[in-house]
Amino acid sequence: MSLKIKLSFVFSLLFLTGILLPYNGYGQTENLRKAFDKAKNEEFSGVILLAEQGGVFFEEASGYRSFEEGVELLPTDVFEMASVSKQFTAMLVMMCKEKGLLKYEDQVQDFLDVPYASISVRQLLNHTSGLPDYQEIMDQHWDKTKVASNEDILEYLREYQPPMLFQPGEKYEYSNTGYVFLASIVEKVTEEDFIHLSRKWIFEKLEMQNTDIRTLEEKAQVKNFAAGHLQNEEGDYINANKFHDSDYTVWLGNRKGPGRVSSTALDLLKWDQALYTEQLIAKETLEEAFQPATLNDGSDYPYGFGWDLEWDDDLGKIVSHDGDNPGYRTKIIRLIDQQKTLILLNNNAHPSKDRLLEESLEILKNWD
Repeated sequence: MSLKIKLSFVFSLLFLTGILLPYNGYGQTENLRKAFDKAKNEEFSGVILLAEQGGVFFEEASGYRSFEEGVELLPTDVFEMASVSKQFTAMLVMMCKEKGLLKYEDQVQDFLDVPYASISVRQLLNHTSGLPDYQEIMDQHWDKTKVASNEDILEYLREYQPPMLFQPGEKYEYSNTGYVFLASIVEKVTEEDFIHLSRKWIFEKLEMQNTDIRTLEEKAQVKNFAAGHLQNEEGDYINANKFHDSDYTVWLGNRKGPGRVSSTALDLLKWDQALYTEQLIAKETLEEAFQPATLNDGSDYPYGFGWDLEWDDDLGKIVSHDGDNPGYRTKIIRLIDQQKTLILLNNNAHPSKDRLLEESLEILKNWD
């Protein structure tokens, strides 16, 4: 056998085993590297991960876990998920539905003592409830030296009774209040604590060992917890928790449902991959989470149960969600039919994340 034929055979074997990327993949990886390095040079602080069929082909970290202490970020660091948490809340609701503990057409008043009626569980899930913003009421009236829970939020809604924004099902409007209600409904029908259930039913089952719903004190005990940062007047990045009045994650720090899950990029990938299986719920149950909301006039809105929805003629169904807490910006994008995943975690709310996300997503879509 000639040397040329032998080399051809060796390279073919390396391609097949995934040890060596084909040229196209190599070129795309280089483009990812350039996009990431540009964001890094602009002071982006965070982690980005791209995967295909659960296999990570790009994962990088830049910036600082703590700017004030000069501790550099690692890809394994823990970030606040902010509203990416909503998909976990929705999962618990779907699990309750599968267990026969509730139905999507059940009404809020069947479970909770609140001054709002004729709202279904389904409308809470897909943000068509018309509920007022609980955070506005709490911001106006809550003593911010204390930490509020779901029970406090429900009490203040009963006391001040802010009006509905619109009739249930009339239109879509993103509602954190709806996901507070959902977590409280889960507790009502299971007679268990929402955080305990999240651990038992999801995090532990999927071996998401770095994922939890943590108090401020618990987060302080996690050595690799990446703090969210905001810039002060001098342009320095400061831990967002020091901006107490504006940081609702402090004085609303015991709320459950709309946020508060903290995790790593790799744990989120475990979650992503579990959604291709029936580890948590049946595929038919999960599929409903990726169906658009139907409004009263018969039109659809592209939001499911904790997921933004998109359809691409070439790539098929794409589901995603972002999160926004003081200092944090998070994003998970799942190209379901392609089994491709993009996860971006940012802890200094840096504008370069948007370009990095856009360029990385374009590369992911064309990844071979």
